Amino acid sequence: MKPQIAELLSAAVVTLKDQDVIPATHEVRIQIDNTRDKAHGDLATNLALTLAKPAGKNPRELAQRLVDALPATPLIEKVEIAGPGFINFYLSQASTSHLVRAVLEAGADYGRNRSGAGKKVQVEFVSANPTGPLHIGHGRGAAVGDCLCRLLDANGWEVTSEFYYNDAGQQINNLALSVQSRCKGLTPDDEGWPENGYRGDYITDLAASYMNGDVVEAADQRYTGAKDADDLEAIRHFAVAYLRREQDLDLKAFAVDFDVYFLESSLYHEGKVNNTVERLIDSGYTYEDGGALWLKTTEFGDDKDRVMRKSDGGFTYFVPDVAYHLDKWQRGFERVVNEQGADHHSTITRVRAGLQALDVGIPQGWPDYVLHQMVTVMRGGEEVKISKRAGSYVTLRDLIDEVGRDATRYFLAARKADSQLTFDIDLAREQSSDNPVYYIQYAHARVRSIFRKLAESGLSWDSATGLAALEHLQLDSEKELIVKLGRFPEVVKAAGAANEPHQVANYLKDLAGDFHTYYNSEKTLVDDEGLRNARLTLAEAVRQVIANGLYLLGVSAPDVM
Repeated sequence: MKPQIAELLSAAVVTLKDQDVIPATHEVRIQIDNTRDKAHGDLATNLALTLAKPAGKNPRELAQRLVDALPATPLIEKVEIAGPGFINFYLSQASTSHLVRAVLEAGADYGRNRSGAGKKVQVEFVSANPTGPLHIGHGRGAAVGDCLCRLLDANGWEVTSEFYYNDAGQQINNLALSVQSRCKGLTPDDEGWPENGYRGDYITDLAASYMNGDVVEAADQRYTGAKDADDLEAIRHFAVAYLRREQDLDLKAFAVDFDVYFLESSLYHEGKVNNTVERLIDSGYTYEDGGALWLKTTEFGDDKDRVMRKSDGGFTYFVPDVAYHLDKWQRGFERVVNEQGADHHSTITRVRAGLQALDVGIPQGWPDYVLHQMVTVMRGGEEVKISKRAGSYVTLRDLIDEVGRDATRYFLAARKADSQLTFDIDLAREQSSDNPVYYIQYAHARVRSIFRKLAESGLSWDSATGLAALEHLQLDSEKELIVKLGRFPEVVKAAGAANEPHQVANYLKDLAGDFHTYYNSEKTLVDDEGLRNARLTLAEAVRQVIANGLYLLGVSAPDVM
């Protein structure tokens, strides 16, 4: 209802400007908030307080003038002025009927908006090195990143999801050497094993696949094992493709898909890194010192200048990042969101500085970053640290196998990304109100169960009949449920603007809790036909909103539990 209240206040402001109560040129910003105490109404605004000074009036006096200028509407039962000049709105029965109707008529589209206006946004996430199975940190990035894509799409953006493969650099060399050692019969405990080699069982499987001459396909890559333990380059290509395929399978098990897979190596092969360096030199923001090429990042807020090209001729790691983001800009993405681990924090200033130094029209503060903190996995009160498959860390697949995809996705996305997360395996498997994802899904299944019981009793319901009977909903708990349903579009919009999918998770938990409390205290399938139809209509609206919210989190909405 906030948009409707804002429209009423806007009309009142126009009236008061016409009456010279408010300066005609003054720009007015209207903010509507939910009240904490329902004794003070359902919605409130501090508009009179913010306009009192430019209008030269006492806030309470101005509040009364605003209230008097409000257009007549059936949506508001009454309006009160409180404290120093707050305006409190009490919603009418007509407004609650309006909200329920809006949910049922929009269906799966309820909560969606066009604030993004079809503009292009790219979300880059996971972007793991193809050197091993995805760990739980990658899983958190996958959950948050995929939810961001869903949220931005719901806010009217044209979304492209992208995975950036770090398939160049020393870690790939270490991978190739590890697989080669396994091909030659060495184990991690043997002398001669690479100092920084990978030790998990997956290296053994990979080496066996290579020596068997297996064929692996990953996106645009297809390689056949050469069966030659001395051909390190062949091993390198096969290993990268093999692990890209394994990571793709992990992500598919997690219901995460990408529109674009971008290879870091392509930046070098296509000359984009060298081209970016030349453009930076031409911009005048570089200098030579000690045989190295430096970028004047201090000109753009960094605490010191940074080396771009080392004295040995190699580029530092942020240079291909700048080239990659220049490529993103050239592809027409007005907004870019990078979902990454907190260990990438130090690169933000450097990448943005490099992009500003290019002087190609990229806005300051572009791109956006969402950095997630580490995840601690617990079972039986003790931390779980090692996976047999990976050798030294808990994998995403481990968690999916333990607790299922839905619980894994919800738990990884349900907390603010920049806060540390403890993933309790025992809680995620629990079928009780203590497990939030179970609690939310159960609310959805519970509504489906109500309608099955209705059918079994030989009774029927349709939305038209139900909507016509909503005046029977007179309980405070019913009104509060409906008002909460009306908040869902605000939550979707706010979560999309702030890049915070956990807002949706928190909202769903609260909504499910309110519904369970209502269900346990009030019978739905009562004898009174009007009341029964009204309560069924409310239940169906709750179910629809829960389903819509779960979709944004990539979690299923089961009919039976």
